[in-house]
Amino acid sequence: MQAYGVRGTSDEFTTMECARGVERVATGFVNCYLVGTMGNWVLVDTGLPGCSALVHRAADAQFGPDALPRAIVLTHGHFDHAGNTNAIAADLNIPVYAHDLERPYLDGRSDYPPGDPTIGGAIAQMSRAFPSSGRTVPTLKGLDGDRVPEMEGWRWIHTPGHTAGHISLFRESDGVLIAGDALTTMDLDSWAEQVKRTPQFCIPPSPMTTDWEAARQSVLKLAALEPRVVAAGHGVPIAGAGVSDALHRFAGRFAPPPHGRYVNAPAVAGPAGVEWVPPPVPDPLPRRAAGAAMVIVGAIGLAVAMRGRRR
Repeated sequence: MQAYGVRGTSDEFTTMECARGVERVATGFVNCYLVGTMGNWVLVDTGLPGCSALVHRAADAQFGPDALPRAIVLTHGHFDHAGNTNAIAADLNIPVYAHDLERPYLDGRSDYPPGDPTIGGAIAQMSRAFPSSGRTVPTLKGLDGDRVPEMEGWRWIHTPGHTAGHISLFRESDGVLIAGDALTTMDLDSWAEQVKRTPQFCIPPSPMTTDWEAARQSVLKLAALEPRVVAAGHGVPIAGAGVSDALHRFAGRFAPPPHGRYVNAPAVAGPAGVEWVPPPVPDPLPRRAAGAAMVIVGAIGLAVAMRGRRR
């Protein structure tokens, strides 16, 4: 089992070839993916807000000047995965596909359940600065069957838990899995790993995961696919002969954090969005921790950027 090497870097973005026709673009600590070939490609997720120019430059480097996707596919609509969707799609009338249970958070009907910073770990403290608001995407479309029209050879798989309408994407021909946030390939709960990013299978981003049993079942579902390449929303893609076995082992030991708002009772969501959330649990840190979290996020972003430049 191995991590793919960095394919190209600049001061602004890092790209990495994951598999044939699959290019990872890192926007800070979040990945999006260019899938396809010149003139016939799709953008999977759109990265952190404010990174649309970065994504365009990465696409131009891969596919040629002024390269535009045929479609955008969102694994889910959290701010870090859908942050540039309108900036890329709206003016150009590019279709944006999402699961029906994710659409309420992308058409203005609902916000997401509140995040849970009390769950513990690095990403939980950083999440104090994360929004849980939904957004409105004018060119939003639903997904029929298990195929995305613009992604020949791929199928989408409903992998709820992190969000109600979360999906992953799988290419059967060579076992390539784009997992989104159904799992991660780095330990987001570790402060050190925010910079080191050691390749490993880990739980989905914990403060924004609102149904832990559904998340566990989704990882079991992905392990059953026996992928040969796993590309997630956070962390470097992992490939090699041992990937499938490692994913099965991770699925077998998958466990939620020991405590937190959604650990014992999940949020309930329906076709129109959030229907119920469990009451908040006591937060040992004061409100001003949100300001500290923003400083920490900025410092980690700078450290990661400097690490990329040294490469």
